[in-house]
Amino acid sequence: MTDPEPPPIHRLREDDREFLLLGTAHVSAASVRLVEETIRDWRPDTVCLELCASRYQALRQRERWRDTDIVRVLRQRKASVLLVNLLLASFQKRIAQGLEVEPGAEMRRAAEAAEELGAQIRLVDRDIRVSLTRLWRRLRFRERFRLLYELAHALFVPPAVDPEEIERLKRRDVLEAMLAEIGRTVPTLKRVLLDERDGFLAAKIRQAPGTRVLAVVGAGHLPGILARWGEPQDLEALEAVPPPGRFGRLFSWSVPALLLALLAAGFAFGGGRAGADMITLWVLSTGLLSGFGAAIALAHPVTILSAVLAAPVTTLHPLVAAGWVSGFVEAFSRRPRVRDLEALPEDILSVRGFWRNPLTRILLVVLFTNLGAALGVMIAFPLLMGLLTRFGGWR
Repeated sequence: MTDPEPPPIHRLREDDREFLLLGTAHVSAASVRLVEETIRDWRPDTVCLELCASRYQALRQRERWRDTDIVRVLRQRKASVLLVNLLLASFQKRIAQGLEVEPGAEMRRAAEAAEELGAQIRLVDRDIRVSLTRLWRRLRFRERFRLLYELAHALFVPPAVDPEEIERLKRRDVLEAMLAEIGRTVPTLKRVLLDERDGFLAAKIRQAPGTRVLAVVGAGHLPGILARWGEPQDLEALEAVPPPGRFGRLFSWSVPALLLALLAAGFAFGGGRAGADMITLWVLSTGLLSGFGAAIALAHPVTILSAVLAAPVTTLHPLVAAGWVSGFVEAFSRRPRVRDLEALPEDILSVRGFWRNPLTRILLVVLFTNLGAALGVMIAFPLLMGLLTRFGGWR
């Protein structure tokens, strides 16, 4: 039997200041004990946590789901961010079931121990919304589909964890390990969610007040933090949300421009009948597939109808999406109740739960409606070109 791995603790000194970097696994009971013992014995002036403000509030306020305002989430266009957060939480919770510890327990205990000691608490991670937005806008077109596939796979295929894997996960940061694995096929994900944050964490830890600073971070971040410790970091640049790519903006505006050009050509070369047929084809293609997407999410019949009606129009406007319309309709048709929000932590543990819980169902409605509308656009244009060729008498 091999000896257990040594605790992932690294000491660094800068002038008269001492930093203690403590790497943890977010689903490890051993990490919870190690954090508590280290804070009690070392008595730091400041405890830095690998959390942003929103994740810290979620961790400390266990009943926060009761206050979730899904309408506000939709208005702020954060449905995709919330859905990704829930998918990641689902993965961690399912792993944690085999480890008999609640995900993030070591961060919560670190905050509690710091308060008991009277030490300052510093949140040193980048805002999760900034990270996810930077990721999405930097992903290449092919990487986006690959990422969606990997996330869907994590949801539909429960992770198999045998006893040896459990012992290995107790010494690792399971979420960072999963992101690193996906990063092999989606390099941008690793660069934005791991490498960038390593530099951000290193700079924020160094800025923390006090002569004795303890940083509690995921074990997966330790190598990157140590590698970037002495490097200057442009925090303003790392926190900036990049604008949508030029190609994306041009592509979004090219859809209505191309459609109008095709319709104009249809009316010019084929007359009113050709133009009417082309409009009908566009409405049916985008509307029916958008409605089908809403139906896959088990949306309310009124929601499905709203998706069918909205898609032919919203697909022509880059700033409006059919999923936002159907999401609002679903939210008002079957608004989540308190008991639905209370059940959310358990419902996200299964695929059926994602479809059963009204809040996650709304997020799925937004996602699948938009996917259906996008598919309708891709199908419609070749068909419109075919109609134009036929009515124009071209071969």
